[in-house]
Amino acid sequence: MDWDKLRVFHAVAEAGSFTHAGEILNLSQSAVSRQISALEESLNLPLFHRHARGLILTEQGELLHKTAREIFSKLAMAEALLSESRERPTGPLKVTTTVAFGSIWLTPRIKEFLELYPDIDVSLFLIDGELDLAMREADVAIWMLPPKQEDLIQRHLLSMHFNVYAAPDYIKRRGMPKTAEDLDAHSIIVYGDSARFAPPFPTANWLLEEGASPSRPRRPVLEINNIYGIYRAVSSGLGIAALPDYMSREANALAHILPELTGPKMDAYFVYPDELRHSKRITVFRDFLLHKIQEGQ
Repeated sequence: MDWDKLRVFHAVAEAGSFTHAGEILNLSQSAVSRQISALEESLNLPLFHRHARGLILTEQGELLHKTAREIFSKLAMAEALLSESRERPTGPLKVTTTVAFGSIWLTPRIKEFLELYPDIDVSLFLIDGELDLAMREADVAIWMLPPKQEDLIQRHLLSMHFNVYAAPDYIKRRGMPKTAEDLDAHSIIVYGDSARFAPPFPTANWLLEEGASPSRPRRPVLEINNIYGIYRAVSSGLGIAALPDYMSREANALAHILPELTGPKMDAYFVYPDELRHSKRITVFRDFLLHKIQEGQ
């Protein structure tokens, strides 16, 4: 199989069109189309269904695409390791974590990391879901649950509990709850629970039940399927919510209320592919995070 044609096929399959693939490869649309046609002719198989809205992989195309993705992801990983300096960590570092942890805790600390390691090019992908590390969608992940994917190395970073917060403006308007039972008279913001957007763990909305009467279930004032969104809603003065305690120092504009109430524990894990176990970029980034956590900063 011709390597150049396979490279073009991979770009087209990823981009979904000849035009976008040509932009990535710096080739004309007609040149890309000719390469794909030549590859299909050499294999005597159609790889794409062509229609007015774009391209769809055939069954044979899906099989080749899966293999090509594996090949190019391994090549990208090898290239990154080969380019990494023996003396100083260098090269790209793609990091993924949740929107809340990435926005509130991680992003403010990246400046210090880049000052320590200016030759590392960091990219952050904040998403409340798992990117495929084995396929190099990211190099390293900070996840709030143990990874489901195989062949990944995981290191426990920290444990966190959920505490109860409200904005000073809200407390001024609605008063300070003294007990869990007092929450019946307050506006509670919780994690949205639906078939498509399930809470991050089964007891995420424990605040609706804490001190509540079974005969009078609490109704939330707002449901949001993202912890960072809940944090922003609380900051606006809309209501009271349970937030991870790593936010306590970051969210200094919020008041920690009902300190006797502590929610369920959630653990954060530092995760990366086994192929990158000897990468200096991974090592220094992991050690930096552990140091910041131990410092309590």
